[in-house]
Amino acid sequence: MITAVIFDLDNTLVDFMAMKRQAIDAAIHAMRDAGLPLPVEEIRKRIDAIYAQRGIEFQNVFDQLLYDEFSKIDYKILSSGVIAYRRAREAALVPYPHVYMTLVELAKMKLKLGVVSDAPAREAWLRLCYLNLHHLFDAVVTFDDSGEYKPKPGPFRKVLERLHAKPEEALMVGDWAERDVVGAKQVGMKTVFARYGDTFNTKVSNADYDIDDVARVIDIVRKENG
Repeated sequence: MITAVIFDLDNTLVDFMAMKRQAIDAAIHAMRDAGLPLPVEEIRKRIDAIYAQRGIEFQNVFDQLLYDEFSKIDYKILSSGVIAYRRAREAALVPYPHVYMTLVELAKMKLKLGVVSDAPAREAWLRLCYLNLHHLFDAVVTFDDSGEYKPKPGPFRKVLERLHAKPEEALMVGDWAERDVVGAKQVGMKTVFARYGDTFNTKVSNADYDIDDVARVIDIVRKENG
């Protein structure tokens, strides 16, 4: 009997990578217009290298880029990039098709809803609030809440605890098989692989279910609950 459904956030509820690409591209062109004397591809290469080293959620990527280039921060260029990034991010930050409808329907089915994310608390809540999804969840667990990244068991156990749900009665939905599926399975949860958000060209997810549309979660819960 499924009593709780838990979702990853980025690339499961929202197309995070598409948003990130559009925001970075906007920032690159704005910084060049403001005086950054580097080709577009060189800037993109350097930004990718910084994210690879510091993590995709690193908040001072443009500061680091400018310091590496000038040994100081040019605030005219930095501000141009930050403003362009924020504007593009807000325009591109949209949920996947059927996300809102699916969450509302699951709530109507009296299921507890949760989010477990590796993102910092501030960034996760900003995304949820901007998308107006925050009020639909009974529990949200971020890296700041558990101190562990998936697939370690801490984040999954924490969200189950907050939802007052047993592992065998919970369904985990996520796009990253090596983190979401592996981590949830090891604590005893049933798993759903969000193939529509997969960025690794995963061939075999080892999840209990693979889906190409988040709305399929509704059918899975109905099947599990008879």
